[in-house]
Amino acid sequence: MEVQIQECRQEALAEISGSDTFFTDERWLGLIETVYGFQVTQLEVRGAGGALRGYLPVCALNSPLTGRRVVSLPFSDACPLFATDATAADDLLDQALALGRRHRARYVELRTGVSEMLAQRPDFVANDLYVRWRLPLDAGEDAVWSAVEKPVQRQVRKSRKMGVTIRFARERADMALYHRLHVGTRTGKHGMPAQPRAFFLELWDRFAADGTLQVLFAEHEGVPIAGMVLFAYGDTVRYAYGASEERFLHLAPNNLLMWESITWAANHGYQFFDMGRTARDNHGLMEFKRKWGATAEPLIYYYSPHVAGLASTSENSRTYQIMTACWKRLPLPVASVLGGMLYKHLG
Repeated sequence: MEVQIQECRQEALAEISGSDTFFTDERWLGLIETVYGFQVTQLEVRGAGGALRGYLPVCALNSPLTGRRVVSLPFSDACPLFATDATAADDLLDQALALGRRHRARYVELRTGVSEMLAQRPDFVANDLYVRWRLPLDAGEDAVWSAVEKPVQRQVRKSRKMGVTIRFARERADMALYHRLHVGTRTGKHGMPAQPRAFFLELWDRFAADGTLQVLFAEHEGVPIAGMVLFAYGDTVRYAYGASEERFLHLAPNNLLMWESITWAANHGYQFFDMGRTARDNHGLMEFKRKWGATAEPLIYYYSPHVAGLASTSENSRTYQIMTACWKRLPLPVASVLGGMLYKHLG
């Protein structure tokens, strides 16, 4: 009965908003609860006969390191506000604010993307720090390739010529392999804690069987040198996580991985390839994604009573730069253990 209720909810959400419902999937919500110990509160508005008119999953977080807050949704790039009309939207938002007051939260953070309903609320403030990059695939692989800028095309060809091959993960143990690459990239390149290994294992357990989870490795002479994690859901394939060995970047494995991911999505009938959230002030990454022919779309987060928290911190800020510089100095084994312990506080 519970499974039927969950399926009915997802169908109703898809009708309200289209297909952008990955981060409200019960498997994702369950993963957040299992790995990080958070309780997901599923706010709803029901109409006559029990019809779903509004839905918003939120977590009330209480961290000794990062404080009290209500977030929709931790570790999720975007969690749209699902509402059939303004009245239902206001009801949901009032519920979220009431939850924040009960938990004595410093702020409420809603990662909804652009929302006309939220924009009309004087008690919420918009923060335009991020965009997400979307690449339409409906024209077919050849058309998508022609829109990729020539320098990127050359890097893809170079990678193949130098013997880099692509392998799709077929077993759970591959997630531990990806996690090792991920820790190295998060620590050495980004200077940020990485998700615990349990997170990636749970991804496999919950999403691999039906093909929602796709994990690719770039290998050179049998050695994995880069990896990419995708979520294939609805009409969209999402680039979720990527990692690579810095000493092999001259082989352009990330370019080949990206192109193979895009072609896989196009050849399997998906309409869009979502290249993920990007901070506007990360100019290098913004330019990298633009060169693939993707289009930037605003990804607005809304806050009440004021903008706050790590998700609102600019990568150019002194706080961010000091934090990342310190984390880069950690030995990888230490960063792996500490990251697994600290990551939940970043939600």
